[in-house]
Amino acid sequence: MSEGVMLLWFILTGLSLLFVVADIPRTPAHPVIKWAFVILTVFAGPLSAFLYVLGCREPLKNTHEAYVAAPWRQVLGSTMHCAAGDGIGIIAGAAIMSILHITGLADLAFEYALGFGFGWGFFQAFAMRDMAGGSYLRSLRLTFLPEFLSMNLLMAGMAVAAALLRPWIAAGADPLHPGFWFVMSMALIAGFILAYPMNWWLVSHGLKHGMLTVRKRQKTAQGEHGMPRTESGMAMGASMMMSHEHVGKPSIAAIAGMAAFSVLALTVGIVVSQVLEQMK
Repeated sequence: MSEGVMLLWFILTGLSLLFVVADIPRTPAHPVIKWAFVILTVFAGPLSAFLYVLGCREPLKNTHEAYVAAPWRQVLGSTMHCAAGDGIGIIAGAAIMSILHITGLADLAFEYALGFGFGWGFFQAFAMRDMAGGSYLRSLRLTFLPEFLSMNLLMAGMAVAAALLRPWIAAGADPLHPGFWFVMSMALIAGFILAYPMNWWLVSHGLKHGMLTVRKRQKTAQGEHGMPRTESGMAMGASMMMSHEHVGKPSIAAIAGMAAFSVLALTVGIVVSQVLEQMK
């Protein structure tokens, strides 16, 4: 039964990935958002393709800015970014520790470190450094808190989901078997769902960007013989950037409260996952 479900899932994932890879170059989204959708589709398959069509794909020419302005689409972009960057690190960590036959808290700690390190250091701070004035160090500072809060919820969801599924999926802990990748795909979807509300809070308070629009900017001028001449550049849809000047900044107490909540959620997720592992 599980083999048939996995086969169907992988077929749908392959078709979904082909669609997203072929279609997304025409979508005027930020390159990081595009990569996030492609990466997530590798694991979330048809669900990711569905979210791409419903939440990011431009329905009509020159409508992307207005289309993604809806708050839930802004938050979708933020959560996709988190799940793609952190998710790669977490899944890579799980694969490495499985090969080394290391389990328990050491496994989860390594997955967390790799997920947070890649998500924060590269997918957030490095890839989005232009939004911090081009300074990588400043980008690291600005993205640490939102990455920490979002990562904790993503990791909690993934840890519990993976522990729940492994006993039911043949070779679910073996990265050389399709079962492992099916388990991690379902875990990433669970983590995405759990991290979405936290990303809503982060975006609505200007601590994370949402869905970004990037277009080629055309400057028209009179050329020789009165013919129009254009110069192409890149312009980001400013209205889609959840400008920090136009949203209410959270208080220190609110930030502390959300940080405590995220740590609590992560702790509960780790404890539950370890209890489930012991019950195998």
